[in-house]
Amino acid sequence: MIRLENLSKHYGRLAAVDSLNLEVQRGEIFGFLGPNGAGKTTTIRVMMGILRATSGRVTLGGYDVEQEPEKAKAITGFIPDRPFIYEKLSGREFLKFVGSLHRVDAALLQRRIPELLEHFELSDWKDELVESYSHGMKQRLVLCAALIHQPKILIVDEPMVGIDPRGTRMLKDLFLSLAKKGTTLFLSTHSISVAEEICQRIGIIHKGKLIASGTMADLYRLAKVKEGRLESVFLDLTRDGTP
Repeated sequence: MIRLENLSKHYGRLAAVDSLNLEVQRGEIFGFLGPNGAGKTTTIRVMMGILRATSGRVTLGGYDVEQEPEKAKAITGFIPDRPFIYEKLSGREFLKFVGSLHRVDAALLQRRIPELLEHFELSDWKDELVESYSHGMKQRLVLCAALIHQPKILIVDEPMVGIDPRGTRMLKDLFLSLAKKGTTLFLSTHSISVAEEICQRIGIIHKGKLIASGTMADLYRLAKVKEGRLESVFLDLTRDGTP
């Protein structure tokens, strides 16, 4: 469902992303880890067509992001690290607006909005202006918006920032549920414990290069340890940028 082929993004002589190759299958939760400045957010912005790649190719659900951007985005939900919300709209109005951008059928949209608001415990606030929402509520509203068109792919950049333990548990359960239904998830996070708990495979990027990718067992072998926790493997592999 997600394929990156020799993907690079350069800023002058700086290679923010350097010849990245990876593939994520249908129904898989793929964790994307890396230190600050490693290239995670740049990779995601190229994947979503916000930035243009210097070279290489991104395909989402078989659609080339540069050649067929509308088709690629039509099947993809995106939660950026710093989401923007029109705060002068109510929660319900905002979801209606986002649904119209995705050309969701009016009858379906009428059902989807209350379902999502109920699931994310926002029903009591549906007619309140978003500017009155707490940070956690805004995060949940962004999740509703990303799922409004029932995407086949969900790309998430740092979903746990500012989320309380209850919200974190809700997100974990949501991601696992979506994956069971066949949604492909690409999850960039600093939360190693979350990646360890819910991701089937993990990729580690450092200085723009993908230095490791695979299951936890694969990463243990690469780090030459028999057991332990992902945190120790991550720190070992990113110490000098080479496995």
